[in-house]
Amino acid sequence: MEASVWRQLQEAGRYMLNNGLAWGNAGNISARTTDDHYLITASGTDLGELSEHDFVECSLSQGTLAAASGKKPSKEVPMHQAIYELRPDVGAVLHASPFYSTMLACSDEKIPSEWFVETMYYLERIERVPYFHPGSRELGEAVRDKACKANVLFLDNHGVLVYDKNVKEARMAMHTLEMACRMYVTAKSSGISLRKLPEDVVQSFLNESGYRPRRRFAE
Repeated sequence: MEASVWRQLQEAGRYMLNNGLAWGNAGNISARTTDDHYLITASGTDLGELSEHDFVECSLSQGTLAAASGKKPSKEVPMHQAIYELRPDVGAVLHASPFYSTMLACSDEKIPSEWFVETMYYLERIERVPYFHPGSRELGEAVRDKACKANVLFLDNHGVLVYDKNVKEARMAMHTLEMACRMYVTAKSSGISLRKLPEDVVQSFLNESGYRPRRRFAE
């Protein structure tokens, strides 16, 4: 199982770099291997060049486990740990700073989810997390506070955090978010007003489309 998971993360990291969702060694990604364990990228790794030695195993109950490579996990473990502890339905967590998404994370703008099929599906609920220093306990607790309220988090003046049932779905959520943010910025600068779908149409899609069971969020 572990080999399969790190390969999925390796592919996701390459995909993120190739599609403008990551740059340099900014960002960190993780995925569950068991209910209690997950793999997370090591500190300072380049998401586009991950090998099996660029991951560290962590446990929800025991903390960081010794890595054969001797590497340390990303300092953003508190964010990932908070999601996995509160969301047993989540199998992967991706954190990055894509250009347009991070631009909006540095603003007070809001991205609607009612534009088209992918935004309704992947961006159903977006929440904001106030700024705390990367890797800090305070940031981990702020993410914990919003973990059950959304599947996409804007980290103010920092970047974005997306989480879903598996690596592939989380990766697509990240890409959809960046595309929606790019559409928003482009439309606004061009004077184009984007039309939202009516609420009854959105609810019909979410409840009746059959793509997957409806997410349930805390209010």
